[in-house]
Formats: sequence, structure tokens, C-alpha cells
Amino acid sequence: MPQVQLSAAEERVYQAVTALEVRGHVPYPDMIAEETGMTEEEVHEPLHSLTERGLLHREDSPMSGLDFGPRWCARQTA
Repeated sequence: MPQVQLSAAEERVYQAVTALEVRGHVPYPDMIAEETGMTEEEVHEPLHSLTERGLLHREDSPMSGLDFGPRWCARQTA
């Protein structure tokens, strides 16, 4: 599998998402921002870039009426 070059911000965001998932936390943008030490605005672009590259995917809230916003999950590589 070819190695994907990530910017420093993309690397921080990806590591934050995977760390949150490992700890059993839901990777909402505010949690990702807190984990990275960045603002929610700063994590917006890396989240979308990582999604376009297929490293993260967005999931909307599965519970109707309780939408806490999108969460971002790491793609599992086999």
C-alpha cells in the first residue's frame, strides 16, 4: 500500500481521531479540536482533506432527535 503524505495538521487530526476512538470517545469536531489543541475552525479543513483521501469517514448521528453533529471515524485498514 503506498504511503500517503500528510501535512502536520492532517497528521495531528488523524492521530486525534484514532486516539479518541481507542479511548471509546466519539470523535466529534469539538473533541478532535480539544485533542489536537487546535480550534474547531482549524480542524475543519484537515477533516475534509482526510475524508477525501479515504482516511476518515463522516457519520451522522444515528439517533433521530439527538443530533450532536457529525462524527469522524478512522478507516480501518485490513
